[in-house]
Amino acid sequence: MTQTIEHVDNTAADRPEHATVGVIGAGVMGVGVAHSLATSGHRVVLVDVSDEVLARSRAELRSSLRGMAMFGAARNVDLGATLDEVEFTTDYDALAAADFVVENVTEDWEVKRHIYPRIDRICRPGVVFAVNTSAISITRVGSLTGRPERVVGTHFMNPVPLKPMVEVIRGFHTADDTIDETRRFLAGMGKEGTVVADYPGFVSNRVLMLTINEAVFLVQDGVAEPRDVDRIFQTCFGHPMGPLETADMIGLDTILKSVEVLYQSYNDDKYRPAPLLKKMVDAGLHGRKTGRGFHTYR
Repeated sequence: MTQTIEHVDNTAADRPEHATVGVIGAGVMGVGVAHSLATSGHRVVLVDVSDEVLARSRAELRSSLRGMAMFGAARNVDLGATLDEVEFTTDYDALAAADFVVENVTEDWEVKRHIYPRIDRICRPGVVFAVNTSAISITRVGSLTGRPERVVGTHFMNPVPLKPMVEVIRGFHTADDTIDETRRFLAGMGKEGTVVADYPGFVSNRVLMLTINEAVFLVQDGVAEPRDVDRIFQTCFGHPMGPLETADMIGLDTILKSVEVLYQSYNDDKYRPAPLLKKMVDAGLHGRKTGRGFHTYR
């Protein structure tokens, strides 16, 4: 069933509680979060490291908005007005205007750990930092800031505009009012937040990454071709897409990083990344975003 997204008239009187939202990272997830925010009445400050990345993200956002309107998944969306609600910038200081921040950079601790001390100095005291991660510890991220009680996990699902559920992860220091505020923030985007504990992988990825990784082992061991692995899950279990097509959509590089975090966090061999997954990432076969993964998209 197609989810319908109503565009909210962006007048001052109609502004949601978190009128301006900082979104860090303009990749697939960041663009999806920006899309959902801009079409639900928020102003967005989208930050990334280069003008080239931001130009690409602007084109992707325009295409996403146009596509959803074309296929009836959105009504009453003014493309130009919605894009005007998004500021594309490489200047982190622009986050000083944010009422709430969602960070979406790659699943790499060495990348994430440099961001939080920086935004902690820029953003107003009390502003919530929402970590959009599938595996990294929220407690560990909170320790990088002077506001660990205002750091929370928000694991958005891809594609963000069409997924109504978000995992909300409570770190060790995350305050109750931060959880409540985050749920209100998500409700303002038309999404429901389900609170889970801060263990690597949380609920969805602790199960999903094992499934995908084992599906890669099936291909590696010659048990079945990718199309047949996916067809079994679609036909027998009613999944809209199989595990390998899902991996291609998320990005095989992101899958590998997530599995590696689980492996390092639990010290359990069941999370050992499939060698074929590593080889494909090294070869630049990252899925849809590169045109080829377990399936071909060109």
